[in-house]
Order: sequence, then C-alpha cells, then structure tokens
Amino acid sequence: MDPDFWHERWQANQIGFHQSETNRHLLRHWPQLDLAADSRILVPLCGKSLDILWLLEQGHPVVGIEISRLAVEAFFAENRLTPEVYEEPFGRRYVVDQLEVLCADFFSLTAEDTGKVAAFYDRAALIALTPSQRPGYVEHLTRLLDGGTTGLLITLDYNQSEMSGPPFSVPREEVYHLFEPAFSIEQLFEFDALEENQRFREKGVTTLSEHAWHLRRSQA
Repeated sequence: MDPDFWHERWQANQIGFHQSETNRHLLRHWPQLDLAADSRILVPLCGKSLDILWLLEQGHPVVGIEISRLAVEAFFAENRLTPEVYEEPFGRRYVVDQLEVLCADFFSLTAEDTGKVAAFYDRAALIALTPSQRPGYVEHLTRLLDGGTTGLLITLDYNQSEMSGPPFSVPREEVYHLFEPAFSIEQLFEFDALEENQRFREKGVTTLSEHAWHLRRSQA
C-alpha cells in the first residue's frame, strides 16, 4: 500500500469509494455471521465509513484502521463524536465509548496493537489494493486474527482493462487463491451492479458485479 497515494486522495477529496449510507450487503448478510452482540469487530482501511456506526448500533465494539488522519478526524467531526486521542508507537489511537480507530499503516500493526477480535468486515480494503499488494494484505490480516475468527468480505468483479482502479476488480478465482487454505470461504451473494453505477458506466465498464463472502479463519 502506498501511503502517499491515499493521503493525496483524501487531501484532494477524491473519495468516490466513500458511501453516504450503510452498505446494503452489510445490512443483508451480517446476521449470517451469527455473532454475539458484544463481539469485537476489526474494520481494515475504514476511511470514514458509516458502516462503523451501524456495527456499533448492533452492540459491537469496533476497532477501525485508517492511514489518513484527515479521514479519521473527518469521521469523528461529521458524526459529532469527541474521542480521546492517544499517541502510540504506530501512530494515534482515537477512542470513544465502544469505538477505537487506529490511525496507522495497516501493515505496521500487530495483533497486540489491534487487540483480540471476533470478526472482521472488509468492504473497501481488498478492492483498494493492486494485485501485487493483495497477497501481503491477506497474509497480514491472517496474522492479526485468531483461528475461528469470522468475517464478511465485499468484492467487485469487472473487466479491469476497461477501467483502472481503485476500486479494483477482484475476480472470484482470486478470492479463493488469496484466502485458501488460511480461511474457509462461502460465497453469500452476487449482484449485478452496473445499472446503478453511473461512474463505472462513464468509464466504459460493460459488466460489474458485487460479491459478498463469508470467511472463517482456519484453526492454527
């Protein structure tokens, strides 16, 4: 991951990946993870996602990871939250009630930094990374999770030659290649999303599907 790239995107407000409402796949498929309300959730590369608020509303403690301080502070300001801020070796830890956001490079964090989690939610992390970066992301995510940890992954699939990312296309076969055997994988849903994505159509994309996956970290 290139930190400068993401700092520049946030500074220029080039954040087309940010959604103005809770992700529909999260709403529909999160219950299938069958988690207790007090299960702690890891959200890598969280930006200022409103999905965090929805997870908190379900009773989940949440730990988000975001490299852009601008994004982190925008999240708290826009949602009228006033966190305690702690300087850490990796960067900053913002804490308010059941929410922690670590302002840090994801790849610099250890399991001790993030703490024990029961599940993770990835809507915009894997698809934000180039093909060469994705194996390292999955390897590091695996190191942060205990065996049995479950997760919801959202991916996009389109002809990458028709548009340069991010967000990048992560085909079905690549999901299996990246996550097996460290995770069991179940595809929950596939949705034809081209009609409602004008930005993709304007770029010349001719097919676009969204996929929801249930992953479970294998026991060590």
